[in-house]
Amino acid sequence: MNQYDVTVIGSGPGGYVAAIRCAQLGLKTALIEKYPTLGGTCLNVGCIPSKALLDSTEHYHNAHTTFKEHGIELENLQVNMNQMIDRKNGVVKANVDGIAYLMKKNKIDVLKGVGSFVDKNHLSIAPTEGGETQQLETKNVIIATGSKPTVLPFIAQDKERIITSTEALNIREVPQHLIVIGGGVIGLEMASVYARVGAKVSVVEFTDSLIPTMDLALGKELKRILGKIGIQFYLGHKVTGATRDGDTVTVTATTPKGDELKLEGDYCLVAVGRAPYTAALNLE
Repeated sequence: MNQYDVTVIGSGPGGYVAAIRCAQLGLKTALIEKYPTLGGTCLNVGCIPSKALLDSTEHYHNAHTTFKEHGIELENLQVNMNQMIDRKNGVVKANVDGIAYLMKKNKIDVLKGVGSFVDKNHLSIAPTEGGETQQLETKNVIIATGSKPTVLPFIAQDKERIITSTEALNIREVPQHLIVIGGGVIGLEMASVYARVGAKVSVVEFTDSLIPTMDLALGKELKRILGKIGIQFYLGHKVTGATRDGDTVTVTATTPKGDELKLEGDYCLVAVGRAPYTAALNLE
């Protein structure tokens, strides 16, 4: 059984940075990751890919709206979503490869599988693809397992038309009408991406303000700015359902006055927050 001074569960920005620092301080360090690539949500399906798409769509939006006033005239301006997604994937790969290099450079043992506690000094690693479960002994454990998209129990997400932020990062077409459930940071980022390339976008938010966990003045200003690129907002609306029929998604919600709102689109992004990854750790 391998023995370590520190074992880190999770390779996101919290986990891999902690592992590197432990190794730099001379501690024998292991890092457990259940997904094929390192970097966690942030590098693979979160912060980095979303910013890559925001960057690409900002270029397109500027070319479409402001270049002409600067004397730059473009003919037959088109958006190529395949190229945008491919570029985004390249940005992600470069970052992920960089973390893998840092693990080797700092002599950190990377163990692939799902980590859980046997007791406070022993961990079990169950492989995600074949192989046998292994155990290790460790003096200390850093839990950095991150989070996953929150699921609304009354909405069946097929991850094709009713999607999470993970799938929203890989739509290789401009949606005709993207309906976003949730007016937080994640939902508004994706709303911005697709509104900039010409999609009709509707955002349905339960509270009466965007980014409700932040200063109300920020939400008000953000609503004004995003409204300029055509995003429609339905604040104070309680979503009651989302169903799919072929390529059409229907979202229903209750308005502040108690009436029913019905929206039809070709994609529905459910972005109502994230929940911690802790269930499989056997913390009890």
